[in-house]
Amino acid sequence: MDRDLDRMSATSFDLLVIGGGINGTGVARDAALRGLRVALVEKNDWGWGTSARSTRLIHGGLRYLEQYDFALVHEGLKERELLLRNAPHLVKPLPFLTPVYHGDRHSWLMVKLGMILYDLLSWRKSLPTHRSFGPEETLRLEPTLKPDGLRGGMLYYDGQVDFPERLCMANVVDAVEHGAHAANHARVTGFLREEGRIVGATVEDGLTGRTYSIRARVVVNAAGPWADAVAGLADSGYQPRLRRTEGIHLVVPAFTRHAVVMLAQRDGRVFFAVPWQRHELVGTTDTDFDGDLDRLSASDSDVRYLVEETRRRFPTARLDEIAYTTSGVRALVRQPGARDPSATSRKHLVHRHRTPGSENLISILGGKLTAYRCLAEEVVDRVCDVLGERRPGRTDTTPLPGGEERDVAGLAHRLAERVADRGVAAEAVTHLVRLYGTRAEGLLEEGLRQPELLQPMVPGGKDLWVQVLQSVEHEMARSVDDVLLRRLALGLEPGNGWEAAPEIARRMGDLLGWDEARIRSEVDAYRQTLGLMRARDLGVPHAAMG
Repeated sequence: MDRDLDRMSATSFDLLVIGGGINGTGVARDAALRGLRVALVEKNDWGWGTSARSTRLIHGGLRYLEQYDFALVHEGLKERELLLRNAPHLVKPLPFLTPVYHGDRHSWLMVKLGMILYDLLSWRKSLPTHRSFGPEETLRLEPTLKPDGLRGGMLYYDGQVDFPERLCMANVVDAVEHGAHAANHARVTGFLREEGRIVGATVEDGLTGRTYSIRARVVVNAAGPWADAVAGLADSGYQPRLRRTEGIHLVVPAFTRHAVVMLAQRDGRVFFAVPWQRHELVGTTDTDFDGDLDRLSASDSDVRYLVEETRRRFPTARLDEIAYTTSGVRALVRQPGARDPSATSRKHLVHRHRTPGSENLISILGGKLTAYRCLAEEVVDRVCDVLGERRPGRTDTTPLPGGEERDVAGLAHRLAERVADRGVAAEAVTHLVRLYGTRAEGLLEEGLRQPELLQPMVPGGKDLWVQVLQSVEHEMARSVDDVLLRRLALGLEPGNGWEAAPEIARRMGDLLGWDEARIRSEVDAYRQTLGLMRARDLGVPHAAMG
């Protein structure tokens, strides 16, 4: 899979999608599966922004029941079931425990009624129904919970996507396999017009500096928190509609057996402690943001907020041992006419522009990771209306690439047996299946042809060198950041794969024709990225970075 901007500029498309997060890649896939001619561009890398910096959950949004938004919850639960079915390698069931304490804002009865309603709203539910426990049973489930004042707990199930970056990648792969053209590291700098009407966009290649013109009958702005800025480039009458808020996460040593739902004492906000990749993901916050979207870094105050609020429920957790932090920005839709100018909705808005000359521009405002598929379907329905065509969507019944085999454990076992005599650990094969699904077989076959590629990238690690080849040749990885943080798991482990970064750069250089200066600059760039992910003044040592 190549990023051929020369070929894209020589082709006329039905649809140009701007933005390679989960919404943009979902729209590109949906449209390509309907047979539309699709171009997709992303200024950085697939899933680089908000999608990669979430709590990594696929859920109905239990907390939205408090707002009586039953339709939003039902939509999320339906989409959760579709993802469990169509991407079983990427999305898996996850048990959640909600402890209830004396004096909590939500009483035991309120939480119980919420759980019953959550079960009732579940669409063709495949996950277990909730269960209630007294304080002793709750502490057996989670022994490190603070026992003082504990009334009990409730166990329910939602979904987890360990790597939403891979979910974005799967959508790109399927879009391209159905005829779409795609390019990451390609930034829209303006819009093309003929007779005053938008007919495409100008795109700057971030790797070469060259500028291209990409023509399309309809343009979809799926730029997430950048959507207001992109809309403003095209529509002089556009009034910004987004409120941007920052959410951070901490990666710390594991301290729970289940995902645990908590309420912050200082503001009543719901946040989570989630077992993730043998560690714990704690988050998230919700702080108004007006800074640089391209250089996000968790603030000390938000880090302390999560540490202090988590310690209220888990006093023995090793929360000062922060491996790294992540920071992402949500794009929330402001409610027009609301008395409070900060009032927002968690619902998305699909906005067709009406300023003369901009009518074939559609902007996606807001959206949730869980519901990306149905949002994409809605957007492409609107695109078809603009084009005057009727083409029904089919992403609800079509597995994502690698998702054709529902028995993920059985698949991993069969593939592990095939390479056992080559010294490949079963855990590494299971890991490959969790990233690539049925397509892990192709990686292992390539490794059998080049046995050196079946070696782990770090001693005892699960990622194998064959994945670097896969990332560059089949998944458009063009930087060390791309490979370590959005193609593999290694960059998301404590230490962020720093020890492997120089060798990854060298191997990428061999594949892409980099000189020594470029190889060194790639390692330096990765060092700078990691600098933005470090907790600064909580006494947490940085990874050894040379």
